This record gives sequence, structure tokens and C-alpha cells, in this order.
Amino acid sequence: MSVTGFAHPWWFLLFVAVVALLGWYLWAQRRRKRNVMRFTNLELLEKVAPKRQGWVRHVAPALLLVSMALLTVAMTGPTGEQRVPRNRATVMLVIDVSLSMKSTDVKPDRLTAAQNAAKAFADGLTPGVNLGLISFAGSAAVVVAPTAERAPVKHAIDNLRLGAGTATGDSIASAVAAVDSFGKLITGPDGRPPSRIVLMSDGKQTIPASLDEPRGAFAEAKNAKNAGMPISAISFGTEYGSIEIDGRSQLVPVDDDSMKQIATLSGGDFHKAATESELRRVYDNLGEQIGYETKRADASRPWVVLGTLTLLIAAAVSLVLGQRIP
Repeated sequence: MSVTGFAHPWWFLLFVAVVALLGWYLWAQRRRKRNVMRFTNLELLEKVAPKRQGWVRHVAPALLLVSMALLTVAMTGPTGEQRVPRNRATVMLVIDVSLSMKSTDVKPDRLTAAQNAAKAFADGLTPGVNLGLISFAGSAAVVVAPTAERAPVKHAIDNLRLGAGTATGDSIASAVAAVDSFGKLITGPDGRPPSRIVLMSDGKQTIPASLDEPRGAFAEAKNAKNAGMPISAISFGTEYGSIEIDGRSQLVPVDDDSMKQIATLSGGDFHKAATESELRRVYDNLGEQIGYETKRADASRPWVVLGTLTLLIAAAVSLVLGQRIP
């Protein structure tokens, strides 16, 4: 029951009437007591006056006053913070499919674990969120444009294929462009819907060589921030991951530092996952953040319910004890 923030605080003036009724009741009780004391023949008074229930007779009026106070608070329109599903939001899920994703340091391998977690993420998002998918290796491709349908996204996740190279900057640029294009189609009176880029990668950018170049991840992360699209960067994998290329084992350690910097430059957040279960937890937390928002909403219902129940109890007590409604 919220007591912070009221839509119609002037209804608190009704408490003057509640206090006045309380004062009148107390005055009436004192007056009745004085009238009784004026009756000089106390023996006759005991015979003709009905037996009273002592303090019990005050229960019904007290409950009546309490119910009036509760209903008065309800009329003021109390508000409270409530967690409600978003009905407008766009998320681009960006998944690294470079060759390093076939490393088996995450069982059964990085790509399969990422696919399983990504599909669970899609299933867990609230229906009002539009979800799109981008895959990237040596280049980035918009696999599924933002949509409220989850089936196309999950089907595309199942069909991700590995490729050479890691063009992280291009993937961010593609995500920004996709969200911007989709936002123009659904922009309403409140402006473009809120948007987020969820970037999952296991390795360091290789195309272009520098992260700070115009097509580099750091430069594109800054562009994403300017476009109002924070990046939730997920660094997936371990430092001891390896793959086999031409019969030789090659280390493919995860690049936490670059992913952390991408998140910082975009105004987003960084997450690290070294197992499929950890990746699922990261996605679950992101789903909660993205799919729901905290708003101030009407919180008068509990006050109305409690006030009404108290009023009914007051009437019942009065009928049982005095055969009348107060």
C-alpha cells in the first residue's frame, strides 16, 4: 500500500469531516454519561436501562471511522512504483559467428551454447518488444529485421553459420541503421521507441585492424551513443579457448577489455559469461531490464479494498451487538 505521491491530494480535506465525527462521538458519549449521573434513583435506572456492552459498544463506530479514513486516502489517488511490461521497444541481438565460436571451451561449443541462450532470451522477452537479429564475422548482415514475432528470430538463430574475420564495428553500425529504419516506421507522438543493442562476441575485432578507425568498434560505439542506442556487451568464452586451423591449434581467448570499452563508450553495460548457464543468466537479466519498466501508477485499489472490508465488518459487528447498523 503506497503512501508516496497522490494524484488528488485535496481530498485529504475530508479528514476534517472524519475528525469532526470522532469529536462528535466522544462528545456524545460524555453527554450520555452526564445524563445518566443526573438520574438520582440508581436502583430504578438499573432496572429500566438496557445493559450495555462496555468498551465493546465502541468497536463498530471505531471501525466505521477507520473505514472512512481508508476510503478518504483512496480518493486522493495514491500512486506507487510498479513494474509494467514495455509496449514499445526495439532490441537488436548481434551475435558473433567468427571461426573462434567453434571453440569447445564452452560446452558443447561456443556457437551452440550461444544459440541456445539466445533462443531462450527471445522467448523470455515481453510481447511488446520488437526483436531483430544481426550476425557478423568478416562482415555484418541483418538476418531478421525487428519484429514482434519470435519464430523468425529463433529460426534464424538456429541457422547461424561460422565465417572468417570479426567485423565488430560493422555489426554495431548495421544494428544502429536497422533500429533507425524501423524506428521511423513506428514513431508515435512520444517519439521513437526506446532501443537497445545486445552485442555478444568472444574475440577481438580483426576488421578493421584498429578499434578506433572509422569502421572500428570504438568509433561505432560512440555513434551508437549519439543515436541513443546503448550497447549491452556480453563477453562470451574463456581465456584458454582454442580452435584447429590447418591441423594446428590456435588460441582464441575472449577479449573482455574491448567489450567493456564498447559498452562504456555507448553508455551501455558490460557482462561476462564463461559458460552457457552464465550466458543464460545474463540474457535473463537483460530481458528483465529491457522488457519491463518502472512507472508511477495508480495504487488506490488496496486502500479501497481494505476500506470496504472494514466498513462491512463494522456493519456486521453493529448488527451482532446492537441489532442495528451504525
